[in-house]
Amino acid sequence: MIKEFREFISRGNVMDLAVGVIIGGAFTSIVKSLVSNLINPLIGIFVGGIDFSDWSFKFQDATFKVGSFINSIISFIIVAFVVFILVKIVNRITRKKVDDDEVEPDQSEIYLKEIRDLLANSTIKEGSDYNGKSNKQI
Repeated sequence: MIKEFREFISRGNVMDLAVGVIIGGAFTSIVKSLVSNLINPLIGIFVGGIDFSDWSFKFQDATFKVGSFINSIISFIIVAFVVFILVKIVNRITRKKVDDDEVEPDQSEIYLKEIRDLLANSTIKEGSDYNGKSNKQI
């Protein structure tokens, strides 16, 4: 079981995922700071000095922090936009790499293309099977 776990962990995909999660956590803290320290005060200037983080209302014993929710939405939009830009850049880079590297077809692909071409060039007479024998019933 330890051997299987070691093989699982040493796969490239698992390591890439771990690095992505760690970097994502660090990036999230940067975005939260950006939203709460720069963007919200900037928005507050334009809407009359209102700070979103203080917006809340009470209903009986429950406090609903609407401002924190707005901050989270702004953070999400920023993170989603950055991820969108990163995916576009990676797709552009990988597309160029694939175009540059002409991949030669493997043997099975060559065989499949030959079979396709043979089938496309052969004609089957109406009323006969593949061997040319008549299959009409009397």
